[in-house]
Amino acid sequence: MRLFVLLSHELSQQQIRQAHEVLGVGEILTLPEGLRKTWSSIPPHLESLREYLEPIFSWLSQAAPGDYVLAQGDFGAVFLVVDYAFSRGLVPVYATSERRHREEKAGEEVKIYKTFRHVRFRRYERWEG
Repeated sequence: MRLFVLLSHELSQQQIRQAHEVLGVGEILTLPEGLRKTWSSIPPHLESLREYLEPIFSWLSQAAPGDYVLAQGDFGAVFLVVDYAFSRGLVPVYATSERRHREEKAGEEVKIYKTFRHVRFRRYERWEG
């Protein structure tokens, strides 16, 4: 089984380890640099994303049923990729994280520090209502 990664950043070591140990992934494929820029810079003015994302779907066409697709980013783009994954027997997932924040006040300034810690991968689910 493989994991196809659609993120604008690199996986953490914990995420890589969990992909292998929990999901049973043997290979992790990340977007080539040009496609990562495409995924990270979704133009907000486009009416539809289908044509814009065609190179992403072309890259994903190498996935086989049962392969995982980790998709996070622009809501509309993620929706289309998750729908694509379901229609081809792929397993769409996303990373969940624990978020912590701390504030420091210095006079009139407030500094906010945020920390994210990966917890697990969660499968996207379809509504069966």
